[in-house]
Amino acid sequence: MLFLVAALLVLGVLLGAVAHLPVPVAAAAGLVIALWLSLFAAREGLSGRRRAARPHHDRGGLR
Repeated sequence: MLFLVAALLVLGVLLGAVAHLPVPVAAAAGLVIALWLSLFAAREGLSGRRRAARPHHDRGGLR
């Protein structure tokens, strides 16, 4: 819960700061962030598929 409050606080500060930027600068920054998140999501999706395709090996521990 504390993490959620901190995240909302940071979001409020960032939105307050972006209100003082010119619209083209804010739009460019938003586009860069969206591109970065898209690349991250694609990489994680591919990583999950590769991880699921590999067989799991027993670590030799007691069950």
